Amino acid sequence: MSFFFHKCGRRSIHPLRRNTEMVPYEMFIAQRYLKARQKTGFINLISYISILGVTIGVAALIIVLSVMNGFENEVRTRIVGFDTHIRLRTFHDQGIENAQAVMDSISDIPHIIGMSPYIDEKAMLRSGRESDGVLIRGAEPSTLHRVSDLPKNIIYGDLHLEPVHRPGMKDLPGIVVGRYLADRLYLDLGDEVILVSLTGVRSMFQMPPVKQFIVTGFFETGMFEYDNAYAYISIESAQELFQKGNRVSGIEIRLDDLYRAESVSKMIDKRLGFPYFPNTWFEMRKTLFSWIQLEKWAMFIILCLIILVAAFNIISTLIMVVMEKTREIGILKSMGAGSAEIMRIFIYEGLVVGLIGSSLGLGIGYSVCWAQLKYRFLSIPGDVYFINFLPVKMQSMDFLLIGTAAVIICLISSVYPARWAARLDPVNAIRYE
Repeated sequence: MSFFFHKCGRRSIHPLRRNTEMVPYEMFIAQRYLKARQKTGFINLISYISILGVTIGVAALIIVLSVMNGFENEVRTRIVGFDTHIRLRTFHDQGIENAQAVMDSISDIPHIIGMSPYIDEKAMLRSGRESDGVLIRGAEPSTLHRVSDLPKNIIYGDLHLEPVHRPGMKDLPGIVVGRYLADRLYLDLGDEVILVSLTGVRSMFQMPPVKQFIVTGFFETGMFEYDNAYAYISIESAQELFQKGNRVSGIEIRLDDLYRAESVSKMIDKRLGFPYFPNTWFEMRKTLFSWIQLEKWAMFIILCLIILVAAFNIISTLIMVVMEKTREIGILKSMGAGSAEIMRIFIYEGLVVGLIGSSLGLGIGYSVCWAQLKYRFLSIPGDVYFINFLPVKMQSMDFLLIGTAAVIICLISSVYPARWAARLDPVNAIRYE
């Protein structure tokens, strides 16, 4: 610092501005305090730890929030792709007997772009020596593509649910099975399977309805819950197997915007009334999406503690710098530096720590998220988390808010040491050794 004082003489501290070009001299001195070797290397070490703490906190927040955003988006996309936007059912699950007439009566409601009847039931699937319980979805092949992404998720074979013609053999209706369900039952294309209805049996002496099918395809949605439990058959086969006559479980409805589901649901409810009731995609999975939001906020709060710990490091670092630089502060004040200027020096130190830490944290967070998006090097168990890879969705607003918040926290942390330095008496400070 002595070369500063030689240039300034006794006139004023402000001539230093000529030597720092466009940089405020307070910032110039703050940077030198951070870069210069201290009497004890311990202060520099704590400065680096403070920067590292901010870096880790910001990077962790970016990564975790991006993963939570990605998880929510991926789960929503896949669930909506499989379960559609709105399901129209009846109270007590009595079923809909005149599905086509119901669809015609609501087809003019805005934002509806597709409808298809469906049947949901439980059955036992037998293949050779293997058997297991499955969830059966009866679907209308000609309209299924309007409400579901299943046709896009066929990985082997095709979505053939109608009877398959086999020369010299009995024609059998097709069944499309989830990938993991097929693996568990050792199924292959062309295998014959038997479905045993688990509903409608009223007596232990009554034989349950059974129907034979041929495997025509396998699907994989990426959602373990579906790929491990569901099988698709035609709606006519489902009506016959589960003895439903011409009734269906409900009607699937797809919209041009899934976020309009609630408003469209109200219009459908008003149009049809009792005994019909519509369920939106969010209502069908309300617990899951509420859990995701809760987890997101919990992780945000926990990781903010890392930045707060770094903020306390900044406070302790600046206090020790003030203690070490007491004599220099006194000289600066005796040369004309006001309390506000001294205060700005140490606030700028906190700002520099915040900017460096935030920049490094944002860079590291972005790099990790980008690598996961491109290479998917981190995987997760699909039977626990619904999907089998760690999804990432980066949002520019998250970067802006986290980076800004980290810098503001660092600035606030520097206020107390800065005010302490500004209140030092120059006479007593100069005599400080």
